[in-house]
Amino acid sequence: MEEYLGLFIGYLNFERGLSENTLQAYRRDIGSFLVYCEKERGISDISQVKRHDVVDFLGWLLKGGRAYSSLARTLSALKSFFRFMQKERYILTNPTDNIESPQVVRRLPRVLSVSEVEKLLEQPNPVTVRGIRDRAMLELMYATGLRVSELLALQLEDINLVAGFVRCLGKGRKERIVPVNKTSVFWVERYISRSRNHLVKSSLERTLFVNAKGKKLSRQGFWKILNGYARQAGIEKEIHPHTLRHSFATHLLENGADLRAVQEMLGHADISTTQIYTHLTKSRLREVYEKSHPRA
Repeated sequence: MEEYLGLFIGYLNFERGLSENTLQAYRRDIGSFLVYCEKERGISDISQVKRHDVVDFLGWLLKGGRAYSSLARTLSALKSFFRFMQKERYILTNPTDNIESPQVVRRLPRVLSVSEVEKLLEQPNPVTVRGIRDRAMLELMYATGLRVSELLALQLEDINLVAGFVRCLGKGRKERIVPVNKTSVFWVERYISRSRNHLVKSSLERTLFVNAKGKKLSRQGFWKILNGYARQAGIEKEIHPHTLRHSFATHLLENGADLRAVQEMLGHADISTTQIYTHLTKSRLREVYEKSHPRA
């Protein structure tokens, strides 16, 4: 049944333009289900899969310690896969129809306070090659709310320092334009003029932010840089690659930004994804109220 998975991944890649990380997640989730069907159920053809096979597989994952959020993601992948199989007429009925996704309590993203962000941004050494690069990266990420993958994929031509905007390709290869503040423009200009030429090994390299070998920085490399500066700044909160993105959105909303504008800058297809940040601002209001009101 691997050939069916290959056809589906090809469809996701060429017609929907999903990122490699997303494709790997689909391949892993659906592939584990197909292996389960073959080894545990003796199913050799996709048309033999029934509703109870899917339900039992999810139960098997749950017994194995999978979180409900993981089950919801797996079921979503299977639903997409079988919809494709039905559309292409490999199956007559969809075995995932009427299977409800497990209820998942959405976790609020961790964010930094404005003062913590300022401390973090001040950590890179502003006179060293890597320090200037790191300051430019962190400033730009906090200024634009780009995803880590989007930040690291930026090319030199994607940022307009004169007009003050950056162009990026988000999920599904959808292009969006995000404004850049003057502080970030200053640091990116400084990085390009003073640091980048010391890092790149080839004039053909167009990636904006590069590592010590002159190649595109990895997500893991960025996380190490971010985590190191967070510890250096004395920030005790758990830091993730998207921490500055979450902080960007929360601070904009706290200062009265329009939800639709924030949605557009973040590149969210659904505004419900952006609305999670309004819960953070409400939590902040409650915290301020309880600390400040004499009868709270």
